[in-house]
Amino acid sequence: MTSICSRSYNRNIENRKGTAREMKRIVAFVLIVLVSFGIMGALTPGLLNGTKLGLDLKGGVEILYEAHPLTEGGVVTKEALKQTALSLEKRANKSNVAEPEVTTEGKNRIRLKIAVSTGSTDKERDEAVEKIRDLMKRPAELQFRSAEGCADGSYCTVEMIGSDFKEGAAKIEYNNLSQPMVRIVVNDKKKLADVSTKLVNKNLAIYLDDTMISDPVVQAALTDGTAVITGQDSLDEAQNLADIINLGALPLKLTEKYTQSVGATLGKQSLNDTLFAGVLASALILLFMLVLYRIPGLVASICLLVFVWVLLGVFYLMGATLTLPGIAAFVLGIGIAVDSNIITAERIKDELRTGKTIASSLRAGAKNSFRTIIDAHITTLIAASVLYFMGHGIVKSFAVVLIASILVNILTNVFLPRYLLTLLVKSGRFNKPSHYNVREGEIDAL
Repeated sequence: MTSICSRSYNRNIENRKGTAREMKRIVAFVLIVLVSFGIMGALTPGLLNGTKLGLDLKGGVEILYEAHPLTEGGVVTKEALKQTALSLEKRANKSNVAEPEVTTEGKNRIRLKIAVSTGSTDKERDEAVEKIRDLMKRPAELQFRSAEGCADGSYCTVEMIGSDFKEGAAKIEYNNLSQPMVRIVVNDKKKLADVSTKLVNKNLAIYLDDTMISDPVVQAALTDGTAVITGQDSLDEAQNLADIINLGALPLKLTEKYTQSVGATLGKQSLNDTLFAGVLASALILLFMLVLYRIPGLVASICLLVFVWVLLGVFYLMGATLTLPGIAAFVLGIGIAVDSNIITAERIKDELRTGKTIASSLRAGAKNSFRTIIDAHITTLIAASVLYFMGHGIVKSFAVVLIASILVNILTNVFLPRYLLTLLVKSGRFNKPSHYNVREGEIDAL
């Protein structure tokens, strides 16, 4: 009798412990959801207000430039015009201007479109436009600076400027160890010889628009009109330095032909309509997931909302500019996220139909769907990467958003749903096939 009572008591203790563990999993699920939604609700207004809008969403300014050689008798080459346009784009990006559109036209013209914040008054808008005009019309200022005569040790003395170098003279070469280096050619051999002689074993820093690009040390006097800059860790780094030197050496100046305001391609009302359509479509998708997949659908709906919020947060932290192509990539990312959840839910249903338990079906379904989802993500990531590295302007913008959405999707719609589903399944409260929209008649007898 004592033995029977003892076993019964032990069973009761184990049952209580099991119930406590199950409740802890339910509580953990609820807390994760509440905390996530609380953070999202608190920070979403700031994310939306802090997201920069591109030219096609809020309008801006369009400026047409005409390029002229700095020196008499110089010519405006196609390559020089292209590099000058690149200089304008880089300068705008460094100045935190929202995603400029820069195109070359004809033999000597460059068209620049930049989104401009409207401000609360016409005066504020005019001041913003004037600031952009002043910033863009200055030539790229390439300077080689030393610390000669500087009490604080800074690079305050300008030894050489961009016009001292021959156009396109910076080229990539390799040393005996196959390491990349940059060789440059100057116009005045004597000037280079004088500068290098007084700076032997001292630094001669390279600046573009007051930003230090490199800080090489002069190893010896240079008397043949050429110099070699070593120390680059990769071919890309060396090529970037060569491009910068060639950019600063361009013998071009820009004359502003005209400036005009540009209206948003997508007006405010159209933008509101687009956002409303997006919200409505998202609500229908969440309803579809709930009806068709029940518990996995509930988890998917939660994870999709987290996905959207995290992606907005990534844009905000990146300081990215939202444009029409970006919105298209954003919507495509949501579609990819939905597909990830549907694949997992369908695999779980397939496993349940074979007669497996809920826990076994979750493990097998998650494992089998993981490879399919990751393979699809990798192929999409490859395509987006090609667009990024080979595209320009709005194509690159589309690619950046798509790459970000894929990476965020793996975190929020591959790993997070599995964790949340595991908590619910191990709680023991959702162990019926009907909770996963599988009818008893669909289950094969083992």
